[in-house]
Amino acid sequence: MATNYLKKILSARVYDVARETELQFAPELSKRLGNQVLLKREDNQPVFSFKLRGAYNKMAHLTPEALKRGVIAASAGNHAQGVALAAAKMKCNAVIVMPVTTPSVKIDAVKSRGGSWVEVILHGESYSDAFQYSELVAKKRGLTFVHPFDDPDVIAGQGTIAQEIFTQHTKPIDAVFVAIGGGGLIAGIGEYVKAVSPNTKVIGVQASDSDAMNQSLKANKRIEMKDVGLFSDGTAVKLVGKETFRICKKVVDEIVTVDTDEICAAINDVFTDTRSILEPAGALAIAGMKKYVEKKRIKKKTLVAVACGANMNFSRLRFVAERADVGEFREAVFAVTIPEERGSFKRFCELLGKRNVTEFNYRIGDQSEAHIFVGISTQKAGDSDAIAKHFRKAKFATIDLTHDELAKSHLRHMVGGHSALAKDELLYRFEFPERPGALMKFLTSMAPNWNISLFHYRNHGADYGRILVGIQVPKNEQKKFQKFLATLGYPHWDESNNPAYRLFLK
Repeated sequence: MATNYLKKILSARVYDVARETELQFAPELSKRLGNQVLLKREDNQPVFSFKLRGAYNKMAHLTPEALKRGVIAASAGNHAQGVALAAAKMKCNAVIVMPVTTPSVKIDAVKSRGGSWVEVILHGESYSDAFQYSELVAKKRGLTFVHPFDDPDVIAGQGTIAQEIFTQHTKPIDAVFVAIGGGGLIAGIGEYVKAVSPNTKVIGVQASDSDAMNQSLKANKRIEMKDVGLFSDGTAVKLVGKETFRICKKVVDEIVTVDTDEICAAINDVFTDTRSILEPAGALAIAGMKKYVEKKRIKKKTLVAVACGANMNFSRLRFVAERADVGEFREAVFAVTIPEERGSFKRFCELLGKRNVTEFNYRIGDQSEAHIFVGISTQKAGDSDAIAKHFRKAKFATIDLTHDELAKSHLRHMVGGHSALAKDELLYRFEFPERPGALMKFLTSMAPNWNISLFHYRNHGADYGRILVGIQVPKNEQKKFQKFLATLGYPHWDESNNPAYRLFLK
């Protein structure tokens, strides 16, 4: 028998711990987008995330016997806090398994929410590792597993958000934008929306490097991703749930994917309107809404975006601020080749007109040509294309690097590194977990005759570090190198043919 989600949502028990959050008008976003934009402020929950709704509802529907035995959950953050708070409220023992890579601020938050009712176990390097271990502990101790998304009671708990939205705004709503990780949030919201307002579109938003649901819906089967991006850590799910996938096939009208820059811009947008700072996953819905409006060119519609979380590490704001300008189309970056002769730089600057230069990097490296890295203030999408054409028209060879990850994360800090000694050099980007020993694991896994010819790392205050490495690998050892990459286990990207690398570093 199919689950009656409308009934389950209407009878959900969440308000012992959760609060009815504001549906807040966003004046600046509304003005810029030409639509009425309303933000559902789930970042204002006691655990700064919607997750406690589903966790508490699941636990509230357990039998007294199950509660007495206790519960267990696997989580790297927000879900863990929800379970911890629910456990303390219900006086139920809870075991929470978290990856060893979890930042201490999140571990401390879980302990403080749950107090003596919560036992935290650190195991594995990822959510998947923690999840597998939690299943073993659950069987051994007879504990009930509280799933972060793939459970009808969890889904129904999250669905109470939609119930609040339609109570708070009685006029027609054209679209609701919801972040997707495993799919529990959008499944619950989607079930309610389609039951009470079928004409309202339910639009999911995913990070472009963590879009398991998007890929699954396109393939009409669950697709497990090999790697997921870590910036939007709250939605970094490799495999969506069985039940959430079934529901999403029915209730989701469209999925929009957004990149890191667009997420950073959305964080900035919400700050401008509310003076609150969302985490990357919390800003996904806003980023997707902006992209959808631009793509569809819609006007004078009522749009709701769920601001679903605000568990942001403060130190990460350095990175967000740096990348928000690109995501908001306020900055474009270019590699421009100019003649190495007197007066050429002046001629280049004249081309800029009244545009503001945000960054300029140059080092002499050739008698006839100079390669410069330049950042320029822009006003809107498409400006970077227009500027690049302007440069080329003046006979300056130009590459638009505005959407080039290598250029924005590393090259802007390293320009001028040509070397005649870098024979057989391969260039790779890696994402390392920010923990002791990660770099040593990388170095000790390498063949001793492979020389590191380039290395760049910059701490952005995130749970992971971005590293650029040049490695000299003899041509007859390429297969051995590919095996090294496969066994290392770190996300990586081959940048050896990147045109920006060939201009500035090769």
